[in-house]
Amino acid sequence: MLYEFYGLECEHCDRMRKLTDKLMLEYPGVHIDRKEVWHNDSNMKFVEELDKGDACGGVPFYFNGTTKKWLCGEVTYDELKDWAEVK
Repeated sequence: MLYEFYGLECEHCDRMRKLTDKLMLEYPGVHIDRKEVWHNDSNMKFVEELDKGDACGGVPFYFNGTTKKWLCGEVTYDELKDWAEVK
């Protein structure tokens, strides 16, 4: 399972959304579960459990539930593909 954690008003998150949209369009088998954390307490608790405060500490935050790999902030499209393990 791939997760994207974001904040509604986050400009970095908005820019990364374009890349995650592109990834899901180019690789139809890839699905990223998006969770807004700034206005949703249960999503915030979930991201805090995954992040443990020492991975990113903010958004955008990406977590691959299979590989346990994470990404912080704005990254390149190639980094996003590597994280999602698309070939």
